[in-house]
Amino acid sequence: MANLPLTPEPPAIDWTPPPPRPGLIGQWDSFIGPGATPAELTLIILAALAGGLLVPLYALGQQLGWTPWQLAVGALLGADLAGGVATNATTAAQRWYHRPGQGLRAHLSFTAVHFIHPLLVAWLFRAGDWVYFAAAYGYLLGASLLLLALPLYLQRSASLLLYLGGLLMSLYLVPATPGLEWFLPVFYLKLLVSHLVREAPFRPGA
Repeated sequence: MANLPLTPEPPAIDWTPPPPRPGLIGQWDSFIGPGATPAELTLIILAALAGGLLVPLYALGQQLGWTPWQLAVGALLGADLAGGVATNATTAAQRWYHRPGQGLRAHLSFTAVHFIHPLLVAWLFRAGDWVYFAAAYGYLLGASLLLLALPLYLQRSASLLLYLGGLLMSLYLVPATPGLEWFLPVFYLKLLVSHLVREAPFRPGA
C-alpha cells in the first residue's frame, strides 16, 4: 500500500504586529493594522468603494426620494461597513487589534463607538425612531459582552450564532429601512464576526 501523504506541519504564526510607520501614514496603519499586504489593501479598498457606490445608486434607482444628506450618509455607511468587514478580518487587523494589551476594555470601546451608525439610521432614515436605535445598539452591546465573556475556543461559534440572532431580528422584529435593509446584517457582521473574534493571522505562503 502506498504511503499516505503526511499532514503538513501548521505554519508558524507571528502575533507581533510591526509598529505603525511614522507620519500621517501611521494613522492609516493604526486604523487598518500595520503591515497590510497589497492584496489585503486591494480587498479593503474594493469593498469600501463598492459599498460607498452601490448604496446611493440603489436609492436613486429605486427613487426612494433621499435628500443629498441621506445619499451622502448612506454612501459613508456603505463604505465604512463593507470596508470594515474586509478590514477587520485581515491578518494585519487581527494582529493589531488582538495584540498584547488589547483586552476587554479595548474591544468593547471599539464596539461601543459604533453607536453613531444606528443613530444616523434612526435619525436620518427613520424619522427619529429611537426604539430602533435602542434595539439595534442594545443588541450589539449585549452580544459583545456575552461573546467576550466566553472562552476563546467557543467565540467563533458563538459569534456566528449571535450574528444569526441579529439577522433574524432585522428580518422579523425590526421594520426594514427602505434602501438600508442590509444595514443591521452587515453592521453585526463587521463587529461581532470580523472584529471581536480572534483569528490566527496567517501570512502569505501559509
